[in-house]
Amino acid sequence: MFWSKKAHPSLEGVELAEICHLEAEALYRSGTHHCAEAVMEAIRKHFAPDVPQAVVGAVAGFGGGSSAGCICGAVAGGTVALGLVLHDKKATTHLTKELHIWFKEKYGVTCCKTIRQTHKGACPQLTGEVAGKIAEMLGRK
Repeated sequence: MFWSKKAHPSLEGVELAEICHLEAEALYRSGTHHCAEAVMEAIRKHFAPDVPQAVVGAVAGFGGGSSAGCICGAVAGGTVALGLVLHDKKATTHLTKELHIWFKEKYGVTCCKTIRQTHKGACPQLTGEVAGKIAEMLGRK
């Protein structure tokens, strides 16, 4: 199950992408979720609502670049969310690659430590953007 790069999301997909963006950003800003958890929860809620909310804890270690400043937690949590929804290794791999390319084009790197130095205060916004991008990718038909 691959999506065409020329495919355009439906109007519903665009709206849902914005909702996921806003919800993930709000969860992060609330202090109840870090980046990976916020992305995972927004995607779980809208794309896999039958999956227990407790699964969000599976990405708890990814916050702050896995506590080592490495891969952005929003990107890592988003990657897990893609797999949670798709249940398809090839599709998950394809969209993960697309997510990384998009994120690098936007922020220059996927390294949490570097992002926090070069884009100070961007974490809430980028958390929402990642959730929105994933929702947009999943919403393609």
